[in-house]
Amino acid sequence: MTTPWGELALTRFPEDPRDLLRAWDASDEYLLRHLAAEDVALSGTVVVVGDRWGALVTALALHRPVQITDSFLSQEATRANLERAGVEPGTVRLLTTQDPPPGRVDVLLVRVPKSLALLEDQLLRLAPAVHEGTLVVGTGMVKEIHTSTLQLFERILGPTRTSLAEKKARLIFCTPEPSLERPANPWPYGYTLPDGIGAVSGRAVVNHAGVFCADRLDIGTRFFLQHLPKSRGSQRIVDLGCGNGVVGTAVALANPEAEVLFVDESFQAVASAEETYQANGVPGHAEFRVGDGLAGVPAGGVDLVLNNPPFHSHQATTDATAWRMFTGARGALRPGGELWVVGNRHLGYHVKLRKLFGNSELVAGGPKFVVLKAVKESGV
Repeated sequence: MTTPWGELALTRFPEDPRDLLRAWDASDEYLLRHLAAEDVALSGTVVVVGDRWGALVTALALHRPVQITDSFLSQEATRANLERAGVEPGTVRLLTTQDPPPGRVDVLLVRVPKSLALLEDQLLRLAPAVHEGTLVVGTGMVKEIHTSTLQLFERILGPTRTSLAEKKARLIFCTPEPSLERPANPWPYGYTLPDGIGAVSGRAVVNHAGVFCADRLDIGTRFFLQHLPKSRGSQRIVDLGCGNGVVGTAVALANPEAEVLFVDESFQAVASAEETYQANGVPGHAEFRVGDGLAGVPAGGVDLVLNNPPFHSHQATTDATAWRMFTGARGALRPGGELWVVGNRHLGYHVKLRKLFGNSELVAGGPKFVVLKAVKESGV
């Protein structure tokens, strides 16, 4: 990436030489050009929210910024990119969306997230630290910035305007009004699950902002809950890409002897899963882990993996995440262990499962979704 201060070699995480997606986009470049052209004084506490792969904080490392992200993968990419750029450890402070934000913010740079709820939550959490002199600049691609986006900045921080578009990117300028009467933060949000979905029927769900379908049960998960495998005995089960943890909680309620591992790369998701699990008083044992899929899980020690893989990485449509999840599941499963997957029918996951496992069975099918099972055979 070419910046006003030189060129940076940036990659996503995990690094894959075959990955054609860049670790930055035109909105990152636009923001950096603006800061340099306007000779903005980046003094005091500089906070960067939603930096997707660390491009912004790596370019601005001289100003010792604080990065706030919901993504484990983004955080790991940032560490790698900072190291590659020769930035001393500790120069950039890495926080998650679950950490307390800085008590004072002098410069606030916001990479607009895909989730409007996550933006709302983060602005409300940061608003008390913003003062009259705080410089607030947002950035995003034109397709990501809507009237509702601008209204959030206006309602939570103060008067807001936008720049002209450049290379399909746009900037957001906000003038803070500390005396503004802000709404209460509605996150995390809780609701009761509907009937007819097995062990979690009528149970409580807790969702932090940014978690997929945070205000309702999505139809894919509903279909999966109606066709989950029967678990018995002290099995080791993984809810891979757990989201709010409804699937893993359902399995734990149906089999209190099971040991369930909830895994997601979103800090918001894992917090939601843990609170959903606790809200339902599940008697079994559970572990909650933020990480890169099943990396770090001992090989051959898992009996069952349940997975509803995403097919987007930010705005890009890709099956790379699903492929890595399936590969990780194959490594973690014991011989005879099973991977159960729910997905849109058109995604053709059965092809990938057959390539990896040598088998794929259709458990249930509907007009839009399918549930597939793959069994790890000995020697695979």
